[in-house]
Amino acid sequence: MPVRTARTHWTGGLNDGSGVAALVSSGLAQFDVNFPRRSADDAEGVTSPEELIAAAHSACYAMQCSALIARSGATPGTLDVTADVTLDADPAGGFRISGIHLTVRGVMEGIDEATFIGIAETAKAGCPVSKALTGTTITLDAAFA
Repeated sequence: MPVRTARTHWTGGLNDGSGVAALVSSGLAQFDVNFPRRSADDAEGVTSPEELIAAAHSACYAMQCSALIARSGATPGTLDVTADVTLDADPAGGFRISGIHLTVRGVMEGIDEATFIGIAETAKAGCPVSKALTGTTITLDAAFA
């Protein structure tokens, strides 16, 4: 399996510094990062590790859920997946990702909503990004669109 690479170039300290995170493998984008925007409610056009994790998790989860829907015999239609990643103070000091909430809305044929919700839960546990984030509470809200 391939290895994917991202790189960040950082200058300065935590509160007065900033960096640029680059998607090296695809070459698709570079993103500004800094701690003041990371810890603020308004990102003001600056991304954060949490937003990048949210993007990775929503994409990975959509792929896993789609595969399981097809494996069940249903016809995959559309899935809209949102991942909300929360950064909080860590009681042990510093910060931690305290939780991730996945929301999925699906449109498909050949499956009822209860079966879809069961598949959605299985996908949450089986998605490689979910597996990588064990130790973080991941919750799910699944329903038909």
